[in-house]
Amino acid sequence: MARVKICGLTNQADLQAAVEAGTDAIGVISSVDVATSREVDRGTAAELIAAVPPFVTATLVSMPDDAEHAVELVKAIRPDALQLHGNFDADDLGYIRAETGVKVVAAVDHEATDRASALDGVADALLVDSTTDEGAGGTGETHDWEATGDLVETLTTPVILAGGLTPENVGEAVRVAAPFGVDVASGVERSEGSKDHTAVATFVRNAGREIEVPA
Repeated sequence: MARVKICGLTNQADLQAAVEAGTDAIGVISSVDVATSREVDRGTAAELIAAVPPFVTATLVSMPDDAEHAVELVKAIRPDALQLHGNFDADDLGYIRAETGVKVVAAVDHEATDRASALDGVADALLVDSTTDEGAGGTGETHDWEATGDLVETLTTPVILAGGLTPENVGEAVRVAAPFGVDVASGVERSEGSKDHTAVATFVRNAGREIEVPA
């Protein structure tokens, strides 16, 4: 059964709904270089992160300017994990982990297999997504799940599948790619930055229910 992260939470009500649905992790977006209604300011991010209960991983999702900026954000917001978007290399990830002590999830584009291999064993997890040219996720576009499944088999680092996932397709995605976890933002929204609580609960449930293909 794949672990689940509900990403792009902007308010306490959506956070509570995700927790009650049984999600394993939540994502709060702050300090990104793209225009999105899912982004919150640093103070709101810190408040939401602090409200996450034990045994749910509070994740800061960010596109910092550099490794030093990433460290500053983590120390100010105090998440359990940092989901890092942008062109950060293995040395950057090592520095951030050493300076903050938090887990680092590196986002990589689904076509950037060489980068995924270079970060294997360095990042705590790799988030394979359909990204923009700037490296941002949240595009709502699916990609080749079978190719991600090949990465899962070749990498030692846990792989998290993202990109265009919905309550309707997540079971099939888990069956095909067999990822460590799945990540959703737009697929469970009523509007950008606002979650559909029924969709959140259905997504969490269906992520643990792999679709069986008849023989």
